[in-house]
Amino acid sequence: MGATDTAFAGSIPALYEQYLGSLIFQPFAEDLAERLRDLASGRILETAAGTGIVTRALVAALPPRVEIVATDLNQAMLDLAQTKLQAPNVTWRQMDAQALPFEDGSFDAVVCQFGVMFFPDKTAAFREALRVLRPGGRFLFNVWDRLDANMVSKVVSDRAIEMFPDDPPRFFERMPFGYFDEDRIRGELQRAGFETITIEPVEKTTHAPTARDAAVGLTQGTPLRGELEARAPGRLDEVAERAAQALADRWGDGTIENRMRALVVTALR
Repeated sequence: MGATDTAFAGSIPALYEQYLGSLIFQPFAEDLAERLRDLASGRILETAAGTGIVTRALVAALPPRVEIVATDLNQAMLDLAQTKLQAPNVTWRQMDAQALPFEDGSFDAVVCQFGVMFFPDKTAAFREALRVLRPGGRFLFNVWDRLDANMVSKVVSDRAIEMFPDDPPRFFERMPFGYFDEDRIRGELQRAGFETITIEPVEKTTHAPTARDAAVGLTQGTPLRGELEARAPGRLDEVAERAAQALADRWGDGTIENRMRALVVTALR
């Protein structure tokens, strides 16, 4: 893990929300919320809540008597999230998913969207999720499938790597698209104490209004930005333009179709 791999600060939260929310996160957030629709009451813990995209989907899908505690390691992400949603049943808290400050059996569900990949000690985070779940509770999370199954992100990653062949920025390969091995996921959940585990592939398609929108979001609204700035200070816009051209070369000058594939994991306590 690089020094910038978990750095969601500065202008990244706003760009993440503006360019990537609807492009890559919203449809999977709605999928997770739908899987929890049977909860009529109780408490949900959300880890790695980011700018609150899943939080908003949960509020829209569930009755207000379901309490939601939305957490993230990065306060800057939560600060933006709170400007997007004010709901009496939602509490925002900064914390580390690997060391939760809650009593055993405090929640009916723990949910995490595209955050597990960033946990340095995944088994520790899984063990904490198990600990705070009530008997019969569920741990629900998603991770991206391999980069080759998410071509818009792959094209942008490939172009960034081509621009810096002597020191290629491999954030996408290493982090968001680096935790897709089902045997590994299942094994780490089992070591944490989970026994009933299902892993389901889910495919979604969205559209970016322009190639530049997708390129700016992926190069400047993710921690890839830190790798690029370290290699080419002051050249972020150039990198985004080159990535946009690579997308346009493949999909044309108009709307970009973004076909994505993720894995949705459900582990029962």
